[in-house]
Amino acid sequence: MVQRNPCIANIKTAYLFPEIARRRREYAAAHPGVRIISLGVGNTTEPVFPHTGGGLSAGAAALAASETYTGYGDEQGLTALREKIAAVLYKGMVAADEVFISDGAKCDIGRLQLLFGAGTQAAVQDPSYPVYVDGSVLIGAAGGAIQGAVYRGLTYLPCVEENNYFPDLDLIPPNGLVYFCSPNNPTGVVSDRKQLAALIEAVRGKGSIIIFDAAYCEYIRDPALPRSIYEIEGAKSCAIEVNSFSKSAGFTGVRLGWSVVPKDLTYVSGESVNADWNRICTTIFNGASNIAQAGGLAALDDEGLKETRALTDFYLGNAKLIRGALRRLEISCVGGDNSPYIWAHFPGRDSWDVFSEILEKCQVVCTPGAGFGPTGQDFIRFSAFGHRADVEEACTRLGNLKQGTQKINR
Repeated sequence: MVQRNPCIANIKTAYLFPEIARRRREYAAAHPGVRIISLGVGNTTEPVFPHTGGGLSAGAAALAASETYTGYGDEQGLTALREKIAAVLYKGMVAADEVFISDGAKCDIGRLQLLFGAGTQAAVQDPSYPVYVDGSVLIGAAGGAIQGAVYRGLTYLPCVEENNYFPDLDLIPPNGLVYFCSPNNPTGVVSDRKQLAALIEAVRGKGSIIIFDAAYCEYIRDPALPRSIYEIEGAKSCAIEVNSFSKSAGFTGVRLGWSVVPKDLTYVSGESVNADWNRICTTIFNGASNIAQAGGLAALDDEGLKETRALTDFYLGNAKLIRGALRRLEISCVGGDNSPYIWAHFPGRDSWDVFSEILEKCQVVCTPGAGFGPTGQDFIRFSAFGHRADVEEACTRLGNLKQGTQKINR
């Protein structure tokens, strides 16, 4: 019989979000009639706005008429969409042929691992989005678990209150990958220009490459904070950026994102990373849905951009409510001002125990911080994605926690 891929065997724990869903189902089965409110998984809840939705509808209608029907498109994406992303979102900082359309940032992050393979050491922010870690394990860039979800061969870059949620750059491995997310998932913290400039300098000095996850950049309201890594000088020589329409335009179920791989980016041997990414995209990916790309084009029209602003404003309003509820309980937290996530501290507590307590006492689902890395052990992530009435009700229910006197530090 064919042997199992040993890299799959190295993943010892269940993926975070299916495990949360399993525990929620078990609680619901044991408590019939109880209404559970989710502030856990970052899944959008509000309808796609009319102009952007009209783009999706027009894309679907075009497939139903012989004169406008289209089959396969370019694997790299519609030229019009690549050009529009480069012009509208990046203001010409990147070229259209450096933009590759995909079915989402998460999918791209997984596929990007193929560029570098098992021999390239990876570093991740701690805490961080789980796919950075699990993808590294699956490709063989990290080994088996040492304890819990801490994996051998992976470099963890702690981002905690004591270092202002920005890592010690001396820990970055040479000739490796650095997974970096801003606004950060799960903490909600946004790195400033000075911090990102230091990151670029450190990575270039180490001969490494940044995989920069900017999926929540449309939530940034402080104009002094960068939305793209390419706003920082030198980034095009050392950074790949991934982004998505999921959380900005409500496309979580539509599936549309992109990656930017600059033509200036090369391996140590001098070959083009852009050319290799093009090869991977044309080999194992048949392109994003024509319908989704039509919606993406509409989302980048002036009216679509207004809709994105309105939708992200709505979720930021939810975040403000959640953050306020936690502060009234004297629970220390960060995030929620330039991102849809709030990172709440429960000192000395196991995050899965806190998850269970909040579910039992409040019938509210959140996300245990331990699922994002070792420094998340006594934290909980709250998501602002939800209907306003549900968020308001959840904030009222959180009062059942009656947390002690932990001081607020943000």
